[in-house]
Amino acid sequence: MYSKNKGYKYENIAKKYLISKNYEILEENFFSKFGEIDIIAKKNGRIHFIEVKGRDNTNYGYPREAVTFSKQNKLRATAKYYFMLKGKDDFFCQFDLVEIIISEKKINHIENAF
Repeated sequence: MYSKNKGYKYENIAKKYLISKNYEILEENFFSKFGEIDIIAKKNGRIHFIEVKGRDNTNYGYPREAVTFSKQNKLRATAKYYFMLKGKDDFFCQFDLVEIIISEKKINHIENAF
């Protein structure tokens, strides 16, 4: 439970950051049988499926390193499911990563991460 609470903390930081960059938040914590997408947002007519990863420091690596190929495939499958539910298949989309490092007070938005 502790790590999930930390995850929500990072997601709230990311959400505030994205809103400040003029993203429209469409969904948060979108669940399917395939997986979860932390944030689904829209900007300039493009849907962004955003994975949020955070750490207190980089002693054990960067948060982005936790987004494995397997995790990427789950995100892709969940995004397909999202489009199916919404009846939309004609939107441009991309997968972004918001990386948060608390000790450095750093937010790194990696657009089109995979």
